[in-house]
Parts: sequence; structure tokens; C-alpha cells
Amino acid sequence: MHTFHRRLIAFYCWILGLYPLNFRENYAEEMLLVFQMQLDDMPSLNVWHMLRIMWRELRPLPVLLINAHLRERHANMEFDVEIREAESNPQQLEEIYQLARRNDQTGAFRNALIARYETAPDNVLLAAWYYRLQNGAEDARKSARQTNWLIAVPLSILTGLIFWTLSDVENLLVLDLVPHLLLWWSPVATMSALIFMAITAGTQFARAIVLGLSLLVATAYCIMVAPTFGPESASEQYLIVATIHLPLLCWAALGVMAGARSSAADRFAFLFKSIEVAIVAGLYLLAGMAFGGITIGMFAALSVELPEVLLRLIAAGGVGLLPVLALATVYDPTAAPSTQDFDQGMSRFIATLMRLLLPLTLIVLVIYVLVIPFNFMAPFENRDVLIVYNAMLFGIVGLLVGTTPIKGDDLSPNLQRVMRNGIIAVAGLAVLVSIYALAAVVDRTLDGELTLNRLTVIGWNGINIGILVTLIVTQLRTDLDGWIVTLQSVFSRATVAYLTWSIFLLVVPPILL
Repeated sequence: MHTFHRRLIAFYCWILGLYPLNFRENYAEEMLLVFQMQLDDMPSLNVWHMLRIMWRELRPLPVLLINAHLRERHANMEFDVEIREAESNPQQLEEIYQLARRNDQTGAFRNALIARYETAPDNVLLAAWYYRLQNGAEDARKSARQTNWLIAVPLSILTGLIFWTLSDVENLLVLDLVPHLLLWWSPVATMSALIFMAITAGTQFARAIVLGLSLLVATAYCIMVAPTFGPESASEQYLIVATIHLPLLCWAALGVMAGARSSAADRFAFLFKSIEVAIVAGLYLLAGMAFGGITIGMFAALSVELPEVLLRLIAAGGVGLLPVLALATVYDPTAAPSTQDFDQGMSRFIATLMRLLLPLTLIVLVIYVLVIPFNFMAPFENRDVLIVYNAMLFGIVGLLVGTTPIKGDDLSPNLQRVMRNGIIAVAGLAVLVSIYALAAVVDRTLDGELTLNRLTVIGWNGINIGILVTLIVTQLRTDLDGWIVTLQSVFSRATVAYLTWSIFLLVVPPILL
């Protein structure tokens, strides 16, 4: 019975997590204490009495939640109007801020001011307040950030169950060609991630819903137009392209939700955090594979063969747990991408790892360029070699993103100079290899026909070559003081090209081909 008591309290804590952030900071602790006192005051641990108490709490919940979120939104709107009126008056703006502090509405003031600054970045007063609030919030988060596991865990479990439902890959196929799971996994996981971000931040619920539904509609569109290609091979090519590019759309949706569209610094910070989330998800996956293998091995030792439905639950359901858990582990939805913590933990490890890989990559590329003349026709004759080249190109772009410092304060000028020269050298060699691979794809296309796969490869090669060439040119024109900002700007603009080409490949081929 005591266990049931604890579970009720845990469930009530989860309910409190549905309220806006400011509401939780002001009232959640008191509400939890009152609820615990109601349970403790009962003469005996009676299940029905506990359930009646829980019912009294749940019955007005929808109305209370709606009112709390409406009040939060109204407060943001009020501050928006006041900030607009005071954006040229330092004294008046300071008075508004002090009033917000006295009324425990600092978060609403901060959100409204940042939103106003994003629409008027040239306003010097708003810019000063923006950096004042961002720096103060960053210091507070380093010491007080708490992960919202009460929301992350249930959403992860729900995502895992959906993955499990779609994991019957022999029966759930699109046109009997591609499993539904390969198309739906990223929109489903992103929907859960968007909900987690919105609830944790206490804002942008409408944006999260619109972005999530748009991704689901995009996936349904790909499934519906696939049969229009006619030949089965063409439909299969389109579905494979969709499975690769739908995750890119989902990634872009998360960036929009995080506010990565506001500035080059935010977009680059989101890029770096994306790598961090992917690596953390990979570590979780390795741990899950070890656990799943041990579990299956233990039953096999007893000559017990687990049914296929349970094996799918362990495999697909386990993978479904990872996206939201990885996001919750390393990303703070209450902060803008550029104000995330990059100075410790996994961020520091990734930056160090990427910088160690940079000279090794440079050595490998030098050797490879020297070897190419001895087997020059390989990519012209072997399609698999081209696949390796394209994977290499994306890997190098990711490496350069991970190597680029968020800020240069922790690096000496000599180390910055070495890193910058190394990045330019790696980019230059990668351009040579990429042009070589692009020539092979174009040659195969001229000898045959323009298929969707070849169009995809040509486009991605061209975009990545353009990114690397832009990187080299801008770095050669920039002095050492501004090289980090310039490099971040190149990669932030590259995200727009990536998104545009992904949308093109999903929308245009069904019309033209």
C-alpha cells in the first residue's frame, strides 16, 4: 500500500509538469505539499480514499491548465506591448523589468524582450538587454538546470510503443517495398520531442502542434505520391529518398522550435547540439543493445525462445525510447541554442574528440588524393565507390562543424591559428575528392539516364562542394580575430541549402519525373 502511495505522488508530480514553467516555479512545491498532507492525514492507507483525493485533483485539471497557459500567454503579450513602448527609454524599460521581478514574472519579461529583439535586432537598447538577460540566464542554468524527466519518460514510452506497433515490417509495407517504420519513425519521434520542448519551456504550444502535424502530413504525402512514378523501381527509389530526407525535415522543425532561425550564432549552436544529441542517442543505443542481447541470451540459456512480438518490443520499442531521452539529457528547451551549456560534459568531449580527429582526417585525405591516380576509373565503373564518397563528404562536413569552436575564449591564438589552417586544408582536399566523385556521377548519368538517385547525389555533391568552397574563400579573406564567427556563419547558411534541397527532392520529382 505504501508503494501505491508513492506512485500517486509521482503521478501528481507528472501532472504538475504540465503547467507553465513560471507557474511551476511559484506554486508546484506548495501544491505537492498540500497533496501529500491530504494523503498523510487519512487514518489508514485506503485505496478508495486515495483515488477520491486524486479525482478531486484531476476533475478541474483541464480548466486549470488552460487558464494557467492563457495567463502565461497574456503576461507575455502585456510585456510585449510595454517593451515596444519603452524600447527607446532605458529608464522606463528598467522599471518594467524591476516590476516583473517583484511579481515573479522575470521569465515572461525575458521571453517578450527576446521576441521583440529578434524583430528589431538593430535597436541598441534591446540588444544590450538581450545579452544581459541571456548571460544571466546562462549562469543560473549552469547551477540550477533540472531535466524534465516527468515529461520526457512518458513521451519516450509512448514513442517506443508506436515504434513497436509499426515494427511488423513483413506486413506493414508501403507498396510492398519499404516498411512503414522507416518512413514514420522520424516524424513520430519529432512530434514527441516538440511536445517535450513546448511543455518544458512553457511556451510555443501552437508552433509545436503545427510543426508536428506538418511533418506527419509530409510523410503521408510521400506515401500517397509514390505510386504515381509508374515503374516499381522508380517508386522504390522515391520511397528510399523519402526515408533519408524526411529526418532532415524533422531536424529543421526542431531547429525552428528551438529558435535557431533567429541568428547565425543560434543556427550554428543548434547544429553543434544536434551532433551532441545524436552521439548521446548512439551511446544509449549501445547500452540498449547490450541489455537486449544479455536479456535474450539469458532466456536462450534456459532454452526459452522469446516470441517475435516480444523481440520487436525489445528492439523497435527500445529504439523508440532514445530520441526524447537523448534530447532531454543534453538540451535545455528553456534556453536559446546559443545560450546552451557548451563548457562541460558531452559538449566538451565532442569538441575535443573532433579536434583530435581533424589532423588524422587530414593525413588520410592526403594519402587518398595521392592514391587516386593509380585507380582513377573506380568511381566511374563502381556505384558502391560513389556511395562511399558521398558518405565521406557528409562525414567531413560534420567533422568541420564539430571542430569549429562555439567561442574562442578557451583557445590560445596559436591553437586557433593551427585549427583554422587545418580546417582550410581538410576542406580543400575534400573539395578535390568531391569534384572527382561528382564528375563520375555526371559521366554515368550522361551514359545512361537521369534517375532520382543520381539527381539526389548530384544535388548533394554540388551543395557540399559549394559549402566547402565558400568556407575556404571566406576564411582566406578573414583575419584571425573574426574567423570563428565567419565559419559559424557559413555553416548556419548551409542549413538553409540543406532544407531547400530536401524539400525539393520530396515535392518536385513526383511532378517532373
